[in-house]
Amino acid sequence: MRLLGTKADAWARAQEIDEEQVKAQCYKLLELKPDLIITEKGVSGASVVDRSQDLAQHVFERANVSCIRRLRKTDNNRVALAVGATIVNRVEDIREADVGTECGLSKLRKSETSAYFTFLVECTSPKACTVLLRGPSKVILNEIDCNLAAAMSVPRNVVFHPRLAPGGGVTEMAISVGLQAKAKSIMGVENAPFRVIPRTLVQNCGGNAMRVLTELRASGGLHVAGETTWGLDGNSGKNIDMKEYGLWESAS
Repeated sequence: MRLLGTKADAWARAQEIDEEQVKAQCYKLLELKPDLIITEKGVSGASVVDRSQDLAQHVFERANVSCIRRLRKTDNNRVALAVGATIVNRVEDIREADVGTECGLSKLRKSETSAYFTFLVECTSPKACTVLLRGPSKVILNEIDCNLAAAMSVPRNVVFHPRLAPGGGVTEMAISVGLQAKAKSIMGVENAPFRVIPRTLVQNCGGNAMRVLTELRASGGLHVAGETTWGLDGNSGKNIDMKEYGLWESAS
C-alpha cells in the first residue's frame, strides 16, 4: 500500500487511525465481558508510543482478559463445540449469544519439553474433547495416534451405520468363495484379491496360510458347507467360529 501525504506527520496520523481501529475492536469485544478470547489470526496492532508492544494484547491485559492467537481452524471448531461458543468472522457481528459460557476453567500448563498447553476443563456439556498423547519418541506417538484413530473409528461407524459383520477375515473369505463358485461359469480372477486379507492375518499370527485357507474355502470346507461365520483366530492361527468368539467389526 502506498501512502501519499503532503504533511510531515501524515504517516504518524495514519498509524494513529490504525491504533484507534484496533482499540475500537478490542473495546467491542470487552463489552461482552469475556475471560478468554480465541482467534485463528494474530493479535497485533503496534502502539505509536511503544512499537514493541502489541496494542491489542496490551488492551486485553489491562482488562484482565487472556487471549489465544493463531489457533488452527480444526482446533477452533472443537473449542467452540466444547464451550458452546459460535465462531464469528467479524467483530462487528458478534452478539452476546455467541459467547461460550459452558467452560468452567481455563488454565495454562508447561510440559516437560517446555511446550505450553491451554486446557479448557470443567465444561458443562462438551461436544468435543482432546486426547493428549505422551510417549518417548515421535515414532511411538505416531503409532499410538494411528491406533487410537482406528479404534475410535469403529464405534463411530457403528453409530452412523448400525451393522456388524464377523471379523477375522470372514467377510473377505465369504466373498472369495462366492466369486470362486461364480468363476466356474465366467472367466476372471476377481476372487483372488479377497484372499489377501485372510492370508495376511494367518501369516501375521504365525499360522500355516495354505492349510488354514484351504480348510475354509476348499471343496467341502467350512465356508462352502455354509459355516460362513468361521474365521481366523489371531492368537492361535486356527479357524474358529467368530460368532461364538465374539469378534465383530463394522460392516461399513
